[in-house]
Amino acid sequence: MTALASAVAAPRMPGFLRRLWRRPGACASILVLGLLGLGALLAPLVARILGHDPEMVDLLARLEGPSLSHPLGTDELGRDTLLRLLQGGRVSLLVGLVGAVGAASIGTAVGLVAGYVGGRLDALLMRVCDGVIALPMLPLLIVLAAVDLQKLGVPAGIADSEDASIYRIVALVALAGWTGVARLVRAGVLSLRERDFVTAAVAVGCGPWRIMLRHLLPNTLSPILVATTLSVGSVILVESVLSFLGLGIQPPAASWGSMLTNAQELVTTAPMLAIYPGLLIFATVVACNVLGDALQEALDPQQSRSGR
Repeated sequence: MTALASAVAAPRMPGFLRRLWRRPGACASILVLGLLGLGALLAPLVARILGHDPEMVDLLARLEGPSLSHPLGTDELGRDTLLRLLQGGRVSLLVGLVGAVGAASIGTAVGLVAGYVGGRLDALLMRVCDGVIALPMLPLLIVLAAVDLQKLGVPAGIADSEDASIYRIVALVALAGWTGVARLVRAGVLSLRERDFVTAAVAVGCGPWRIMLRHLLPNTLSPILVATTLSVGSVILVESVLSFLGLGIQPPAASWGSMLTNAQELVTTAPMLAIYPGLLIFATVVACNVLGDALQEALDPQQSRSGR
C-alpha cells in the first residue's frame, strides 16, 4: 500500500516543478531572491574580506566614490555602502519573511476554525476580519509603531534594545496582515468539509483538531503558499515605509528603508546612496510578486490535469 501511494504521489512534485521551471519569470525571480538571500547570509564574510565594520563611523572617509577598499563607496558617515546594503538586506528580508509567515500562521488558524466550526464562531471571526480590513492600514501601523513600548509595560532593557524595533515591526505586520489568508483558508475549508474523506474521518472517530490539521490543512496549503509569497514583498514595502518615516528599524541596525531615510538629504550630492537601496527594494518586491503569480499558475489543478 505504501509503495502504491508513493508511486501515485511521485509524479506530482516533478510536474509542479516542471510547470514552474517553464516560466522564465519564476526562474528569474528565484535567481534574484537567491542572490539577495545569499548576499545577506554572507554579509559577515564580506565584511571580513574587505576589513571593514558596517557600523564603524569614519568621518574622514565620508561620501567616497567606489574603490577597491569600498566597492560601492561610503555613506555620509564614512561607512561602507556595500556592507550596509548587505547588512540591511539581512534585516529587510528577515522582517519580510518572518512577518509574512507570522501573518499566514494567524490567518490559517483563524480560517481553519471559522470554516470548519461554522455557526456563530464563524460569523464572529469573519466580522473581526472585516473590521481589520476596514481599518486604514498604513496610518494604523504608523500610530502603533510610534507607541512607546515602556508605557505598555515592556521592560526598559527590552524596549531599548537594538532588536526591539525589528520585533515590533514583525509583530505589527503579523497582527495586521492575516486577513487575506484567513479568507482564503476559510473558503477552502468550506468547500472541503463536506467531502467524503472528511465524512469518513468523522465516522472513524477523528476529533475536530485532527480533522483540521491532518485532513483539511494539507489540502489548503497551495493558496497559503501563494499568499505568503505575495505578502513577503508587501511586508518589505511596509517596513521600508515605516523606516523611511523614522518609525521602523532604528539605528545602529540597518535596513533598506532606513538607508533611504538617511540618503534623502543627499539625493543631489550623492544620489547613489538612495538608488542602491531603492533598487534592491524594487527588485525584491517585483521578484516576490512574480514568483507568487508563477506559483499560483503552477499549482493550478486545471493545469495539473491538462499536463501543462
